[in-house]
Amino acid sequence: MVKSSRLLVIPLFLFISLLFLRIPNPNPNPPTGLGIESLSSSICNPNFYPPQWQLRSDQLTVLINGFSESRLPLLQKIARSYSSFPCVHSVFILWGNSSTPSTLLETLNFESLGAPIYILRNPSSSLNDRFLPRDFISTRAVLICDDDVEIQDSASLSFALRVWSQHRRKRIVGFFGRSHGFELETGAWIYTVHPDRYSIILTKLMIVGTEFLYLYTCHSPKGVREFVDKVRNCEDIAMNFIVADRTGVGPVLVEGSPRDWGDTRNSEGGLVVDAALSSLEDHRKRRGGCITEFHKLWGHMPLRYSYGVVSQRVREQGLCRKLGVVVPCDQFASLSTDRP
Repeated sequence: MVKSSRLLVIPLFLFISLLFLRIPNPNPNPPTGLGIESLSSSICNPNFYPPQWQLRSDQLTVLINGFSESRLPLLQKIARSYSSFPCVHSVFILWGNSSTPSTLLETLNFESLGAPIYILRNPSSSLNDRFLPRDFISTRAVLICDDDVEIQDSASLSFALRVWSQHRRKRIVGFFGRSHGFELETGAWIYTVHPDRYSIILTKLMIVGTEFLYLYTCHSPKGVREFVDKVRNCEDIAMNFIVADRTGVGPVLVEGSPRDWGDTRNSEGGLVVDAALSSLEDHRKRRGGCITEFHKLWGHMPLRYSYGVVSQRVREQGLCRKLGVVVPCDQFASLSTDRP
């Protein structure tokens, strides 16, 4: 049954500079929220948050980074879709555009198909705010995602959550993998897509342990968050540094087909955007600069390579000769019933 409601403003204590909007919540006690522009003693006090053993691991909390008002219709669609997934406990839209009128957010209508949906106005437009620890998160994992990417089937997200659990909740799991490398000619680190290895999972869709939000905010090396604010980019690379440095292992890439509405390689009317390739080259150059800077700030390179993609489908890998053609043994299985 579809539940719909208009957004309601939930009053907060005066010291919290955060607008919290709610879309129907079955819980009688809504989360209090957390949004403080400076790193106060409360934010970095671990006792402020529930202990790990109290958090549930069978579901995750979705944190969608929202900024563009033009994407609000798409954002509503994506949030509604996530709310229907059995593995989703709750959906939070972290609104980072400080110029958006509160009246606009208040008049938005969302439909929840199960899990409650909330809108939180972040304390600033900093990309670091998407990783703020939140005392209302009641799951051991969070799905960090953008407002223009969606997983269109619940099975893929449920599978990714199981993969995260099976890796002892230590590794970042996601659907978009990238790699770092070192360029001897320039003596600089590069950001690239490598055909057989990866070391970075993008926040387009990233599952990460809740405790790493705290570590990112309160225990990043000095200068990391400031650099992210300076370049307004690369917060996802910094999170990969944080996790790899703490765990000593690389991320896990899972198979899936998420819809990426914001990719510059999307085309309109069958025509590829001309600026896509040059834009991509400039983007990779800037991201390589981020890796180089983070390497300096960390004092070493914590990123670790991973290999292969985890698939939720088990396929026959043996080859058989059928009707004069060598094919996978399960192909055209109706032609032969002989199988060991």
